[in-house]
Amino acid sequence: MYAPINGLDMYYEVHGEGRPLVLLHGNLSTVDVDFGRIIPTLAKSRQVIAVEQQAHGHTADIDRPLSVRNWADDTAALLKHIGVADADVFGYSSGSAVAFQMAVDHPELVRKLVLASIAHNRDGLHPGVLGGIEGLRPEHLAGSPFEEAYARVAPRPEDWPTLIEKIKNMDRDLPEWPAETVRDLGKPTFLIIGDSDIVRPEHTVEMFRLLGGGVVGDMAGLPSSRLAVLPGTTHVTLVHRAEWLTSMIEEFLDAP
Repeated sequence: MYAPINGLDMYYEVHGEGRPLVLLHGNLSTVDVDFGRIIPTLAKSRQVIAVEQQAHGHTADIDRPLSVRNWADDTAALLKHIGVADADVFGYSSGSAVAFQMAVDHPELVRKLVLASIAHNRDGLHPGVLGGIEGLRPEHLAGSPFEEAYARVAPRPEDWPTLIEKIKNMDRDLPEWPAETVRDLGKPTFLIIGDSDIVRPEHTVEMFRLLGGGVVGDMAGLPSSRLAVLPGTTHVTLVHRAEWLTSMIEEFLDAP
């Protein structure tokens, strides 16, 4: 389905019924590539709303830079357009930054957050990650699931090199949130990384503590936020861990 959002014909899918859960994909990806393995299970017990951001998947590009804040505003506008007053939000990779920004800028729309591979500042990423993105060329992704999905569903498949350049520009100006913003977020949050992710594990633990985690639960009680480090898991393969993800996410979202 498509909705007219901030100059976009924004593509979204709705699966299942129940409490809304919004899925936000990563850079250069699509709903199917990032979430195809988990949507069938999640949609058994809730209404899954999966969106494709500007210039990604079925959503054509417009004459506007790509940014986390734009995508957060677009997603918020989409939810209002389709009559969703409050939802849980699961963001992966850049989608986790979009989900976090939504909770900051549109808190009334967000109940709980699941943030996979998020860093609240650039120091949270392993050294060299952003430099590697800076050197990215279309030929480096030839034959990848990302390129193949874009070629299959994008309105203008020939725009693939343009998308890569716009993503590189976007990553030169990534948002950074101070510790106070994380601490004051006020949303139950589930942080997930792979043990070989692009985010440094010590950064994720620091963020977990800012969100109220890292306590002795048997004495202080369980915090509303959670942390999971998936073993033997890279950044790309994190969303392949369908059984782990769905069981943990559902239990978190269903908890009081």
